[in-house]
Parts: sequence; structure tokens; C-alpha cells
Amino acid sequence: MNGNLPPRRILSVRRFGLLATTIAGLGAAAFFVAPSLTPNTAFLAGPAHAQNLSQEAQKLPQRPVGFADIVAKVKPAVISVRVKIDKPIGPSLSEDDSPFPPGSPMERFFRRFGMPNGGEGEGGGHHAVTGQGSGFFITADGYAVTNNHVVQNADNVQVTTDDGKTYTAKVIGTDSRTDLALIKVDGKDFPFVKLSDAAPRIGDWVLAVGNPFGLGGTVTAGIVSARGRDIGAGPYDDFIQIDAPVNKGNSGGPSFDVEGNVIGVNTAIFSPSGGSVGIAFDIPADTVKNVVTQLREKGSVTRGWIGVQIQPVTPEIAEGLGLKKASGALVSEPQANSPAAKAGIESGDVITSVDGNSVNDARDLARRIGTMAPGTSVKLGVLHQGQEKTVTVTLGTLPNEKAASNQENPRATPENDMPKLGLTLAPSSKMSGADGSGVVVTAVDPNGVAADHGFQVGDVILDVGGKAVTNPADVRKQLADARKEGKHALLFRVKSGEGTRFVALPLGNS
Repeated sequence: MNGNLPPRRILSVRRFGLLATTIAGLGAAAFFVAPSLTPNTAFLAGPAHAQNLSQEAQKLPQRPVGFADIVAKVKPAVISVRVKIDKPIGPSLSEDDSPFPPGSPMERFFRRFGMPNGGEGEGGGHHAVTGQGSGFFITADGYAVTNNHVVQNADNVQVTTDDGKTYTAKVIGTDSRTDLALIKVDGKDFPFVKLSDAAPRIGDWVLAVGNPFGLGGTVTAGIVSARGRDIGAGPYDDFIQIDAPVNKGNSGGPSFDVEGNVIGVNTAIFSPSGGSVGIAFDIPADTVKNVVTQLREKGSVTRGWIGVQIQPVTPEIAEGLGLKKASGALVSEPQANSPAAKAGIESGDVITSVDGNSVNDARDLARRIGTMAPGTSVKLGVLHQGQEKTVTVTLGTLPNEKAASNQENPRATPENDMPKLGLTLAPSSKMSGADGSGVVVTAVDPNGVAADHGFQVGDVILDVGGKAVTNPADVRKQLADARKEGKHALLFRVKSGEGTRFVALPLGNS
């Protein structure tokens, strides 16, 4: 034996090298394969060893060398969406035009990438604002999915198919909470794609197809980077993160797996630079299915509702409540006459399970209840004042979104300071415009612990350590008692213009 592989076995090793390079898509793969092609008498022991390598390579899961076959299959179903909005002359879009919470990553994305391009028309006091996005057919008779922010407030919607034909589309229904919309084109025999029945795995290949910068039919590739992302868009955040390049105009377009099924709808990117930096977010296919089915049947989406303000259980809050684990959803405030209030759920309760399934956090609870139909009866596991109990709640219908009321920030001459917390307080009964309950925050030390935990002037402290407070002396007493008991944190229930929440403040030294 001369130590050289027969030509046939060298070919087998080379094929393995090509596969590894294709799967990894990185220079590191070539670095890994190169030693196998370098003659080495210790490694190239003979034909038997090469045969073992070939057999091992054949056992590896097969993946496409390229994506051309998949693209040929799915690309005809992807459409470019163009909208026209007739608006009064002035700024093209106001702050109220954004469908997302002010200051959220989705709202910032909308400001940068969701705002249509337009100009003033001649006379008439109006101008035509136009915008472009993407979408995809889900039925042969012309139903298509896109983003709500693509078609929101549109006076005219047109779609262009992969073969260059243009159609006028009708908006069947929209859902701002998930940023999804269903549109319809008259016709038949449209190519369409299927929403995936299985959730993608982190590391799976993904193809994004859409209309970035008006360049219709653009295909990019990457992998699934993460799942279950919360980007501050709303209570139902459960995004898939991908690194396939997504840019302005990709909104509403699909992302595909290697089987050609839609795993998600492109809806936002994280972009300090203004362009793709490899972090894009997709609405998962199971969410799309649920929403689109309701939009097609009713033109709107109804969701289950229990009527509580909830917040996460942080480690500090868990300690303040005496919990062993920081999990579940803390009830800040049950709404009056809500299903939760009628079932006996109170402020300070922690909802730990739904129908026997553990609740991880507040977002998990909101998402689960939101996927259930109004009228459904559910059993909630609740931790009430340290005792576990189960309550049965019949879900109501989630009300329409309401603008949060703005509470005037009362100010007063300081009556009592809490220097260790960085707060100055005054009885609510002495504050103009207050309802008389609790203690009003009249000043916050920007370098204090309270400022670090989000306290602001105008906040009203309703209770401390589970006991109602009406003046600063009550707060001082609760702080002193907690320190005597050796507690490291104390739970404050605080009301602000955004609602009621619990805040666990570290006590520090006496």
C-alpha cells in the first residue's frame, strides 16, 4: 500500500467536504474539511478507513446544496403590495398613525421602515402617500396575508404577482395586536403556499422572500436565530428571530423552511444603522393561522379576557411575596366587574397555572388567554396571601384598545422625605386632583433607588408590604417593620397614568 486513496474514495471524501461546507456556510467548515484532503499516513490508514468515512457521511441528514428548487416552488406565491393613502397636507404621518406602543422597538421600526413615501398633490389640500410591502397567497382564490401596518388606513391596495400582473385587493380584516392583515384579490388558480404545522428549530435554514426597496421577488437566506422573542410590541409578543437579510419593503412577506412551508411573516427588524444587520423578527405560523382564520370568517379577531393588569414576578418581587421561585403573573389590579374580579382574584395574587399548565410569566399568561375564545371556562391556579387555590373563570371578550388616560402629575411642597429610597411623599388627600387614596410621590431623587426602579413624580403609592397607606408615616412604619423582620426588599403597589403595578424596592441598611 502506498498510502494514497483510490480515486473513488477521494471523491467520496470530497463530497462529504462539500456537504459540510454547504451546511455550515462558513469558512470554518472548509478549515475543518481541509485536513481530510491532506495526505497523512496516520490518518489515511487505508481503504477500510475511507469506507467508514463514506458510510458516516451517508448517515448525515440530507440538506439541499442550494435553494433554487425551493425558490422555484414558493416564489410565485409571493406578492408585492402597494398602498395609497389620501392625507391632508402636512406631515405625512403623525404620531397617532403608528399602530404600535410609543417608544417600543416596533414603533421605532415603523417610523423608519413602515412610513410610506409620498408627496403633496397639486391643490385640494391633500397629498397622495404611497407605501410598499410584501405578502403571500394562502388560497388559490386570492386570499393573501400581509402586515397590518402595510395596509393600515389605505384608500387603495394593489398587488403585483411574480409574473408581473397587477390586481386591486380588498382588505378583509386587520389585527393591530399581532400586526397581521388578510387581503383578497378576485380571481382563481393563484399559486399559494401553506403555513407550517411545526415550529422551526433554532439553527434551521430559513428563506425570506419579499419586496425590499421595491425590488420585488427578492430572496435571502439565513437561519432561525432564536424563538419566543419579546420586542415590546405588545402582550402577545412571541417572535421568531432570523438572520436572513430583511429590509424596508419586506414587511408582510413570508419566511420559508426547506420544505417550502411558511414558518413566519416578516414584520420588524432591529437596525441601529438603518439597514439589515442580521436581526429580523417573524410572526410565527401558528399565530398567523389563528388570526387569519378569524379574519376570514368574521373580519375581526376576538380574544379571551379575564380583566386584570398583570406584571412579571421578578426575583425581588418573589422575595417580597415570600415565593420560592420567580414565576407566574402578578395581578397588579383586577378591573371592576371583570371575569377575574367576579371569580375573587385580588390585587397581589399570583396566577401560577392555566388549566393545570404552569404559567412562566405575565406574557405567557396574556398569550394563553388571548388564544382562547370568549365564553371558555378555565381553571386558574392562584397564590393568594401565601395559600394556593384554584378558581374557575369564564372568559370575557377582550375590549377594544383604549388610549391610556393621562394623569396630571400633582406637585406639592415636600411634607416627608424618604432619603434612603430617594422619595418625597405627600398624602393624596392634600393633593389637588387626586382621589384621596394612597400617598403621592412629589419628588424623586434621580440618584436614588426609587428612580432606578421607575418611580416618577405623580405616582401614587397605594399600599406597602400588603397594607394600605394614607400618609408618609404609614410608609415609614412599613419600612421599619420590614427591616426588623430581616427583609431585603419591600413590595409597593403603585398607580400611575399607565396603570397599577407592583414594585419591589431593596431596603438597604437602616
